[in-house]
Amino acid sequence: MSTVVALIDGEHYPPVVRAALAALGAEFDIVAAAFVGGTEKVDASEPDVYGVPVVFASSAEEALRTAIARYAPQAVIDLSDEPVVSSIDRFRLASIALGAGVSYRGADFLFTPPCPKLDLRTPTLAIVGTGKRVGKTGFSAYVARYLKASGRHVVVLAMGRGGPTEPELIRGDDVMLSTADLLALAAQGKHAASDNYEDAVMSRVATVGCRRCGGGMAGDTFFSNVPEGARLADSLGMDLVMLEGSGAAIPPVAADATVLVIGAAQGPGYVRDYFGPFRLARADAVVLTGAEEPVASPANVDAMLEAIAEQRPGVPVATVGFRPAPLEPVSGKRVFFATTAPPLLLPRLVEHLESVYECTVVAASPHLSNRSLLRADLDAAAGSFDVLLSELKAAAIDVVAAAGVKAGVPTVLCDNVPIAFGGMPVDELIEAAAELALRRGCPPRSE
Repeated sequence: MSTVVALIDGEHYPPVVRAALAALGAEFDIVAAAFVGGTEKVDASEPDVYGVPVVFASSAEEALRTAIARYAPQAVIDLSDEPVVSSIDRFRLASIALGAGVSYRGADFLFTPPCPKLDLRTPTLAIVGTGKRVGKTGFSAYVARYLKASGRHVVVLAMGRGGPTEPELIRGDDVMLSTADLLALAAQGKHAASDNYEDAVMSRVATVGCRRCGGGMAGDTFFSNVPEGARLADSLGMDLVMLEGSGAAIPPVAADATVLVIGAAQGPGYVRDYFGPFRLARADAVVLTGAEEPVASPANVDAMLEAIAEQRPGVPVATVGFRPAPLEPVSGKRVFFATTAPPLLLPRLVEHLESVYECTVVAASPHLSNRSLLRADLDAAAGSFDVLLSELKAAAIDVVAAAGVKAGVPTVLCDNVPIAFGGMPVDELIEAAAELALRRGCPPRSE
């Protein structure tokens, strides 16, 4: 019989609550109740009326934390209601429960904590995000390059919506994939711009590509072959396995340390509300991306930093933006640039390419993730460029590189390199996170 802490309030008449607890007792072992507020129908000084131990505290959140710490339940069942707790309040309470590895259930909902299905012998560093297009993969690639340059042997375990049927090992540390190689993979029906290919090409490290489908509100996946891929990554004898999330989904593998990537344009609600507090509670460091105008104003960035500090005082935070870095020379070339960056940021990226890499950007498209608009942009610029420059994402291979073959021009891939705007220096943050993962992950753990 599962042990349960119930959440109760003073807006329900005590005999009604006691009857509900007794009914739950037929299915669960009700070890305690946490009082979350309300005074209309109860005298809080008489907790014995409920028939179970009751935890009182200065706030609902503190009452729940205390009850979980004291009674170690397997589940929390919420018997409270409006107006004592709102839907926003319930997500905060659910974040506390899930953060403690405890499920959270109400009359018409059930949230379960994402549970690692595997614990690797190799230390693990997770890079996870709060959504798609927040720069998680670009930052992950930078982390992999930094760790490789520091002399550490790493393998990236990437999961994506377009990943392979079976986990796929790419020895990016031994073989450099060309655009022609990626086109050949696309011709085989593979998503040749999936995250594992981006990691292998941009960072020149070993990668294991996996697939996943469906993402839960707290980050769990409905289906994935990541456990199989994790076993493959664990067998390579590396110093560190980098667990790379997909969108807001979290790899189902135990992480020794976690870096959370948040988009500054997402707004403080992604930090304060829903399962933002849960995600922050799991993080050992935070990277706030897109922390520049016109993507996010200084006031927006400050609001995000304030929200992060409220939830996790003292957690290391770095604020960054990204700039394109071609993998091959484009000096003196007329360039068509394809990106997934926000359209408002496009002029700044074009200016960067022209000033740093001495090319002329004759046309640029922010529609790399929209094939029909991207094709229209390519058609409109036909004949004006002699190099196609693209991030390795979305339609980079099956549309951009394929258009290059048709037009008889080369396709050069470009990386996204983080540039620091404030907070903890990026390399220091990465070094600290990697050392934390290595320290927590060694000596090797049993399966």
